[in-house]
Amino acid sequence: MKVIKNNTVVNDAWQLVDDGAELPAGDVIVSLGRWQQERDALLARDGQVGVALTGDQDPAALADDLDQLPLIGLLFPKFTDGRNYSSARLLRERFGYKGELRALGNVLRDQLFYMQRCGIDAFALAEGRDADAALQSLRDFSKVYQDTGDSATPVWRLRGAV
Repeated sequence: MKVIKNNTVVNDAWQLVDDGAELPAGDVIVSLGRWQQERDALLARDGQVGVALTGDQDPAALADDLDQLPLIGLLFPKFTDGRNYSSARLLRERFGYKGELRALGNVLRDQLFYMQRCGIDAFALAEGRDADAALQSLRDFSKVYQDTGDSATPVWRLRGAV
């Protein structure tokens, strides 16, 4: 599978595993519920473990485990569900998460620029979407209007600097 990670299209070995399914070898992404129930066993297995959050789950549930998680997936079940934009900002800005934040699910080209501004640095696009073409969307805009945790200076601040 190809994903966009750190502004590059790369092959990816992470596997999103459904609850109750047997864990395959290698790097896996499990649900928050599975993480909470099987944490010690997951950490003891070969391969890395990431956790996927749905939009209605509080990222604070992972606050004590962030140093154990190289990846947190944020599930976007449909285009109009933006709750995990807030989760991304909380994980980066409030909890100081430094690992990979990956958008999962119905992730579309039009969302990538805004997701990146919220702290998401990897994107597993919706099935059938071209990652190479979608990569260009990260350069769709040269100026921003809002402050976020990224280093972009909002245009309203630039006006006073001239």
